[in-house]
Amino acid sequence: MCGISGYIGKRNLRIDVIKNTLHLMKNRGPDFSSYYKDIFSNNNVYLLHSRLSIIDLKSRANQPLKIGNNIIIFNGEIYNYIELRNDLKLKGIETRTLCDTEIILHYYDLYGEKCVNYFEGMWSFAIFNTKSKKLFLSRDRFGEKPLLYFINNEGFYFGSEIKFIKSLLQKKLEINPDRVNQFLSFGYRSLFKNNETYFKNVKSLGAGESLVIDNIKNFKIKKYWKLTPKINYKLSLKDAIWESRRLLINSVKLRTRADVPLSLCLSGGVDSSVLLAISEKILGKKLKCYSIIDNDSRYDERKNIKKILNQSNCDHRFLTINKLNFLDNLTKLTKYHDAPIVSLAQYLHWLLVRQIGADGYKVSISGTAADEVFSGYYEHHLLHLNYLKRKKTLNLYKKNLKFWKKYCSKYVRNPFFKKHDLYTKNEKTREHVYDGKNFISNFLTNPKKFKFEENNYSSDLYSNRRANELFNETTPPILFNEDLNSMINSVENRSPFLDTELVNFVFSVPPELLIQKGYSKFLLRSAMEGIVRKDVLFDRQKKGFNCSIDSLVNFESGDIKKSLLSNSVIFDFVKKDKIKEILNRNFKDNVLSKFLFNFMTTKIFLEANY
Repeated sequence: MCGISGYIGKRNLRIDVIKNTLHLMKNRGPDFSSYYKDIFSNNNVYLLHSRLSIIDLKSRANQPLKIGNNIIIFNGEIYNYIELRNDLKLKGIETRTLCDTEIILHYYDLYGEKCVNYFEGMWSFAIFNTKSKKLFLSRDRFGEKPLLYFINNEGFYFGSEIKFIKSLLQKKLEINPDRVNQFLSFGYRSLFKNNETYFKNVKSLGAGESLVIDNIKNFKIKKYWKLTPKINYKLSLKDAIWESRRLLINSVKLRTRADVPLSLCLSGGVDSSVLLAISEKILGKKLKCYSIIDNDSRYDERKNIKKILNQSNCDHRFLTINKLNFLDNLTKLTKYHDAPIVSLAQYLHWLLVRQIGADGYKVSISGTAADEVFSGYYEHHLLHLNYLKRKKTLNLYKKNLKFWKKYCSKYVRNPFFKKHDLYTKNEKTREHVYDGKNFISNFLTNPKKFKFEENNYSSDLYSNRRANELFNETTPPILFNEDLNSMINSVENRSPFLDTELVNFVFSVPPELLIQKGYSKFLLRSAMEGIVRKDVLFDRQKKGFNCSIDSLVNFESGDIKKSLLSNSVIFDFVKKDKIKEILNRNFKDNVLSKFLFNFMTTKIFLEANY
């Protein structure tokens, strides 16, 4: 895991600009930093890198790394690098390092832009060919590692974070007010339906995309991979369970490769408990585990966490949510993100990773995307029921409807889910993803109109909805925030549920097998029987990694209220009298809690950047 940034164009960057940018990159890579410069046809190329050493800790693996005519800066991990190195040996190619970075260069030399098809991992990298003068940038299939870029008449700028682009550019970036309004109006699930950012003309390279600049004359973006689910209706439940088990174990095996100790963010849910059990019981890996708990009963997972720990030999540390320094912490975090924090859950994640980094760990493993891949959200039950009804499997439909009403609906707070058939009637009813948008619009000076659209991944509504969540709605903002939360603390975040082969397979499973007897993530639960204790695996209630804003903020404090109501550019977007009204209400209300947090982090962001 590292930081990357660069520039190609007519400018000759001053050395103090380069050094300042490298200094800003130090959180992402405290172990080593350097840069490369090339000149051709009155154009300049700069490649900057800061390293967090995790694989092959020796200096030989430092970057920028040059082999032949190709030089690379790389952020991420190619998890199958050992297998690829063995393949290179069969081709008569010997490597001079033991790192994955060198593997990328050799494969680029062999296969050009198609090299990415051979990689399993998370990455954003830039390769410059000193002979062809071509700059090749790529981002991994699921968008785990960020890659942002900015183009003006002076050239092309890119980086892992917006602040690196700002530093190289030496100009203030202009706020994108539409993006601000979009977040306040619809929340984080609307943000990654395009490649926009909170700054005008700063774009994000999409998941599974590569970008090529050929001698500065040609600029093109290519989609090298897209999930295209092909449902195998002949697949049996037994085979689906065992193949899910095999692929997940292999994914964890790959993602626990490291030359440094590993940590795990442990909740009381299925996802993280599965990752811990596989690591310990099957792979023999030792993980240091961290959990954060809230005294709010809706989110308190202590009971399940203790059950998990009773069957584990891991070292474990509990952190407790408190109200100390919340505004100061949120201010620091928001400014580092160069964007509002997308949710309360991501603030909690930062608290966890802060402790992980402080304890000296460089790698943290998380259960991100298990819900999207294995079908874990309450709305998936409704999609499942709709699927069974459309397939005219009425007996199975009636059975599952009974299970939904008996075991699931009592936990559901979203009114859209109370009527099981409402959600799937038409596209418009699925706008619920913008939780409380009609209610929230009353708080805004100019509520944004935003058409709900779903990208087409599959003709099956159920599969297509999950794919949209994975690539456009829920997973991307989590990954974006987890990367920044981790890197501010010099920690790498790894997500075993985002394995290409695993995702492709689970999306090929007939939808009727994904939910059974009222249990979401049935494949995952069943695949781990005998490895994870049954009362954890088959706990029906989904609490989610979250908390109430009331657990973080002392709203009885006059200083807090004064700070939130102080004159600010935020009130160009939000009605001040409505915030006064909210501050006198009950924050147990989920929609209000979310909106108030969004207001607070957006206020900080705007004040820091206007």
